[in-house]
Amino acid sequence: MSTQQNKTTVIITGANGLVGQKLVELGAKNDQLHIIATGRGLSRLHQLDGKFTYVSIDVTKEEELAHLFATHSPDFVIHSASMTDVDRCEINRDLCYEQNIKATERILSECGRHGTHLIFISTDFVFDGKNGPYGEDDLPNPLNYYGWTKFETEKTIQKSTVDWTIIRTNLVYGVGYDLTRSNIVLWVKNGLEMGKKLTLVDDQIRTPTLAEDLAAGCLLVVEKKATGIFNISGKDLLTPYDMACLTADYFELDKNQIIRTDSSHFNQVAQRPIKTGLLIEKAEKILGFEPKSFGEGIAIVSKQFNLAKQKF
Repeated sequence: MSTQQNKTTVIITGANGLVGQKLVELGAKNDQLHIIATGRGLSRLHQLDGKFTYVSIDVTKEEELAHLFATHSPDFVIHSASMTDVDRCEINRDLCYEQNIKATERILSECGRHGTHLIFISTDFVFDGKNGPYGEDDLPNPLNYYGWTKFETEKTIQKSTVDWTIIRTNLVYGVGYDLTRSNIVLWVKNGLEMGKKLTLVDDQIRTPTLAEDLAAGCLLVVEKKATGIFNISGKDLLTPYDMACLTADYFELDKNQIIRTDSSHFNQVAQRPIKTGLLIEKAEKILGFEPKSFGEGIAIVSKQFNLAKQKF
């Protein structure tokens, strides 16, 4: 393994996505880390220029990964690049398989060659939602193809000889730069401000996770060189309807525009587990993980959104 100026070298895949942006932002502030941010195409991390190295790469291409690892000899890889649109994964299974399973297998091979610790970001959708919230030792049983690809990858990683950490997370929200997908807080805020009626389910239960908290949890794994499975999520067990009401309260918007329903009224391609949510006691005890409440998260998202509007 090599470090630059005695720093720990960390490659972050999917750096242009929400979680990737937060990982780079937080990692770049740590003087002990040398951050190699990777993503497809040009960097979206303009507000952080100069504090990290950006490499444009397609993680599904074996030769590009081999060159990346040979050039930087990373101590850690935080693999956040993934196809996460659950319905799109169900429809386009070949692409999902290539991006979620094959790409991770190629990264795992490079980790083996270079003695690199792999940190893999997984999901609560590895569970069927019958007995949530879930701990790290509960048995996965995915209901949809996205969850299946994540569980299959988890099993492959656990059979490998590399140092590994699997981080399961849940309903990540936050503000990123130049992203195509929104998040529940801003979606509710914008919808209510426009006078729309919003329909949200009250029978699905999650532990919504602030993107900054997920990034912090990943970097705690790096700091402590922790291995095994960790749940890194928010601490509040909420339905999407609950989240919408809390968001409306924060922004002093009309909750009467929020319509309560259940999952049977939504015709989604992929089946969703009803009650997931993740128990985080292990991460709190071993890593010192301290997530924000959903209310605190709303306030952070609001502040960041306002700052982003001023900058861009």
